[in-house]
Amino acid sequence: MRLMRTFAVALILGAALIPTSFAAKVETFTGTVSDAMCGAKHMMEGDDAACLRACVQKGSKYALVVGSKVYTLDAKDKATLDQLDKLAAAKATVKGTSDGDTIEVSSVAAAK
Repeated sequence: MRLMRTFAVALILGAALIPTSFAAKVETFTGTVSDAMCGAKHMMEGDDAACLRACVQKGSKYALVVGSKVYTLDAKDKATLDQLDKLAAAKATVKGTSDGDTIEVSSVAAAK
């Protein structure tokens, strides 16, 4: 029993000492605001921004096209979603943590 308690304490202390380098790193991405359904090429005729907004209204998430890569944007707060709507089909700079093809957005602004 004493050995198990010692092991548990060592495990807890070891977890507390894990370097913060394993924490997700905030990165900056610059590209064109789109939606995850259409990606780099909008399917509806006419204005790309109108297509993007229609797709988002139907449940698609916002996306960012960076070169040939399309990142789905995981944006939760209303202010960020409103900013993405304003920047529909425009160049934007997104800061956040990436996990594969998804960016958890911490901020978004018009690209300079």
